[in-house]
Amino acid sequence: MYINFLSFFAPEKAKHLAYSIFSQPRKGRILLENIPKTLATAIQETLEYQHHKFQTYTWRGNDEVILLVHGWESNASRWKKTLPYLKKTGKTIIAIDAPAHGLSSGKEFNVPLYTEFLEIAIQKYKPHILIGHSIGGAACVYHQVKYPNTIIKKLVLLGAPSDLKNILQNYLQMLSLNNKVKTLMLKKFEDKFNIKVNDFSGEKFAQNLPLKTLVAHDVNDKVVAFEEGKKFAKGFKNVTFIETSQLGHSLHSDELYTKILAFLEEA
Repeated sequence: MYINFLSFFAPEKAKHLAYSIFSQPRKGRILLENIPKTLATAIQETLEYQHHKFQTYTWRGNDEVILLVHGWESNASRWKKTLPYLKKTGKTIIAIDAPAHGLSSGKEFNVPLYTEFLEIAIQKYKPHILIGHSIGGAACVYHQVKYPNTIIKKLVLLGAPSDLKNILQNYLQMLSLNNKVKTLMLKKFEDKFNIKVNDFSGEKFAQNLPLKTLVAHDVNDKVVAFEEGKKFAKGFKNVTFIETSQLGHSLHSDELYTKILAFLEEA
């Protein structure tokens, strides 16, 4: 592989190239002139964080707010099948597009940046419930650690990864990178975000979060291993864990949505 070859002669270039591939989504963008019907029915608003712009979509209900946080190479339209159930609660529902996804700006995606988007949205919309899918779920947990927020009362994690180290290792393995590039890549990530990869663990973070939490994960998830969901379930003190089968990573199911709805409506 070219990156492995490059690592012997230009390790800095190899490091930056590996990081670029890792952080730049290949799909998930939306064209404004071809916006999905699900999102076209929402009130659209563009918020700003530093030089970034990110898109929000609001379906108005009562004063209680649910904030939806999608995952990698996706966008806010992934909630199309979830919305009818959430609307039954009568609550206001708001979804956001992640960095470099949907109608949001930028070319790079990472959890720390996504967390800053979340903080802007939470300060503006004051949600009581966070629902995150995949890496969006990990961003929700990290946000609550970085910005402890007493407004948030409940958290729903769907197919979310717990350990950053596993995410990075799976990526590096997928690219068949040699050990030298792996070491350089991990160091770049730690230097860029001032985060120790081994310390970025959702299971550890969850131990200090008092939120009432529902974690759902499919045993046949080929994107985020089932064990990641079990780690979250182990970490949270007040948690409901739902094990599904044959739903894969997307976790679209009327039965599951009914259980989520019941969780949201209980005291």
